[in-house]
Amino acid sequence: MTSLDRLWAGWRSEYIESVAEAGDDGAGACVFCAILASGRPDSETHVVWRHPDGLTAALLNAYPYSTGHLMIMPVRHVAAIEDLDGSEGEGMWRGMIEAVRAVRGAYHPDGINVGANLGRSAGAGVPGHFHLHVVPRWHGDTNFMTSVADARVLPEALSVTAEKIVAAWPAG
Repeated sequence: MTSLDRLWAGWRSEYIESVAEAGDDGAGACVFCAILASGRPDSETHVVWRHPDGLTAALLNAYPYSTGHLMIMPVRHVAAIEDLDGSEGEGMWRGMIEAVRAVRGAYHPDGINVGANLGRSAGAGVPGHFHLHVVPRWHGDTNFMTSVADARVLPEALSVTAEKIVAAWPAG
């Protein structure tokens, strides 16, 4: 590359502002807690994995950077990585590794971003509930729609993505 390439995600501002307005104060306003405790089938809420011990889970990002964007999180509402207990930390690590395997198996991306945004200033859209991101990436996976039309083009519905991820999730 001779110049700096940029990935602009201005289209996410509406979502981040709505989360900020909801408060995410740990008193029931957390979107992740609501999804994980909804009682609805995981296939409806796009939860693609739950650790056998029930302490951690993975779900699709409803506002993904790219198709297959997963989030791994503790079921317990906890904001800081250092507040995870040992079992939650182990579950998060296992979930991240299995998510990477599932994304590779389902989509064969050129690369994968794995990471966490610790706090609102670091980019966390839901800073009150710690989570990890697993984001598949492809060479040249940005396009003009994001920067010109404030829109993101995703090639498939979340339900289809969920089916592919669940089918590719490692057994065990």
